[in-house]
Amino acid sequence: MSEKKTISVMIPCYNEEQNARPIYEAVRDELVKSCPNYDYEILFIDNKSEDGTRAIIRQICAEDKHVKAIFNVKNFGQFNSPYYGMIHTSGDCTITMCADFQDPVEMIPKFVAEWEKGYKIVIGRKTQSKENPVMYWLRGCYYKLIKKMSSCEQIEQFTGFGLYDKSFIQTLRNLKDPTPFIRGIVAELGPERKEIEYTQPQRRAGKTHNNWYSLYDAAMLSFTSYTKAGMRIATFAGFLVAGLSFLVGLFYLIAKLLFWQSFRAGYAPTMIAIFFMGGIQLAFLGFLGEYVMAMNTRIMNRPLVVEEERLNFEPDDQ
Repeated sequence: MSEKKTISVMIPCYNEEQNARPIYEAVRDELVKSCPNYDYEILFIDNKSEDGTRAIIRQICAEDKHVKAIFNVKNFGQFNSPYYGMIHTSGDCTITMCADFQDPVEMIPKFVAEWEKGYKIVIGRKTQSKENPVMYWLRGCYYKLIKKMSSCEQIEQFTGFGLYDKSFIQTLRNLKDPTPFIRGIVAELGPERKEIEYTQPQRRAGKTHNNWYSLYDAAMLSFTSYTKAGMRIATFAGFLVAGLSFLVGLFYLIAKLLFWQSFRAGYAPTMIAIFFMGGIQLAFLGFLGEYVMAMNTRIMNRPLVVEEERLNFEPDDQ
């Protein structure tokens, strides 16, 4: 008889003591009930939680050898840690999902069924959400904007929740990108995929760790990784403002030559021009800085994360 295929479920954590055990139990029960013909592993990767999350994960690992854990030495951000967890799974496919239950565990058998049909990537795409409606609307605007500005395909309302065949996981291992953006990588490098629509539920417990800074960081990473629009806008705006400034300067020069004694430009036009030009320059210098920071991070080529400890890994996987 052929060996069972293995499903890996990777769950990133940060301060999820109220959700760690419930998500483990929900995923385990769903796999046992809906996917009895598969073996499974559940991998927690903890991004230096400051509450009791690690103690709970340790206890789960002691109880169930199907569960593995990676503990990071510090918080390496919302992108690096999940990506690192994905490339350290060992299953025939890997399902990524958040610990807060906003990625429904009921989607697991749907993903697996489409994978068995031959799709190497099966993703969940939100069509509705029970989160803050303002945040959902803002995310929708962001997805539409990045989709229009990007030079490659982008997926709307996709958070990374989905199933990835081991062949695509190997692609991720080979990338060696120190600032990976999985949503863009799936769209850019992934094979034909299946999209399954779902309604995103509210967070089960605890507080979300996303804030305006983390959302801005996500937006800038996608802009600098997958668009040239920022620099193109800066270039075109620079030429436009330079042209307008030349015409305004030419007008004042001619007016002064024709009406030498009576023409007085005054301070208002000068101050408006100075502040307008200064504002334009500072705005685009900031945008340029985002691109430079992204390039600098890639050039340094630092590791995605640094591990503190592993639990339940085989010696060959250490």
